Amino acid sequence: MLEMKNISKVVGGETHIYPTNLALERGSLNVLLGPTLSGKTSLMRLMAGLDKPASGSIHFDGADVTGVPVQKRSVAMVYQQFINYPAMTVYDNIASPMRIKGAGAATIDREVRKAAELLKLTPYLDRTPLNLSGGQQQRTALARAIVKNADLVLLDEPLANLDYKLREELREELPKIFAASGAIFVYATTEPSEALLLGGNTATLSEGRITQFGRTIDVYRRPVDLVTARTFADPPLNTIGLVKAGPHFTLEGKPVLSVPAHLASVADGPCTVAFQPHHISFDRPNGSGDPLTVQTAISEIAGSESFIHVGFADARWVMLAPGVHDIEPDATLEVFVDTRHLMAFGTDGRAIGGTA
Repeated sequence: MLEMKNISKVVGGETHIYPTNLALERGSLNVLLGPTLSGKTSLMRLMAGLDKPASGSIHFDGADVTGVPVQKRSVAMVYQQFINYPAMTVYDNIASPMRIKGAGAATIDREVRKAAELLKLTPYLDRTPLNLSGGQQQRTALARAIVKNADLVLLDEPLANLDYKLREELREELPKIFAASGAIFVYATTEPSEALLLGGNTATLSEGRITQFGRTIDVYRRPVDLVTARTFADPPLNTIGLVKAGPHFTLEGKPVLSVPAHLASVADGPCTVAFQPHHISFDRPNGSGDPLTVQTAISEIAGSESFIHVGFADARWVMLAPGVHDIEPDATLEVFVDTRHLMAFGTDGRAIGGTA
């Protein structure tokens, strides 16, 4: 188990990580999800021993490793900006951590070729990194992390430079590879969809703080606050300030949305109501009330789906609609919000009410 106890990171008087507690189990897949500069890389560098915390301690399997340098830890780390040895072949790059450990030639050859096959590098084993594409170089760095068989594997947005098909394959395969080894697997990403595809556990980060940690699907469905809900939404979360008045959420005294059963216990008064872009549509979902009249700002066609930006009162929303919808700006539309999936947050930003 990796335990971070009240650790923080301060650089030049600026706090990069606020006091944080986090415990990661062996054999677990853990996603760090947050926008750029939220603290994901800073947290990983503390886990690895590349940086020392300004306060607190880090323990691995019960031993305090706070001051132990990365060279003396069983850690593998892969960055989005791949790092390889330019004078070595791909084969030798992948084999390097096993040679440092003193593994036999037959074992090295077997593991290198196994990793190379997984990452589609077999035809390039005799090349040097400078004769590879960026994606091939990134795959070489990933293969080296795989054969290292480390206790802690840290992947900092490692698939960003790969083509779509290979990204999808590796998102499925990588967790299986590292989980089978009993390692602690930590994967940083800015993409909520990637966190959901990977599964496992997710820690959402915002401005150097972990806002929530738990099973990925639980954090997605039951965010503890508005910051977490926004972190776990792409396209952006749709929100609007309303007043709960009995069975309705109202705006200037007029009913806007029906209050679903899971939010019936919310006290009457002002709150922020939120919903995901795929929970607003042209079709009436079961249990939803009257349509809302909105004005379009722009529609973006993305293959088999469209992102339609609309305005309602002072709110600006995004609707994720299946199919191609080429809608002119300033068009008037009627849309429905699926109230079964509404979230509500109090004036302090904390989640209120139950969950659907």
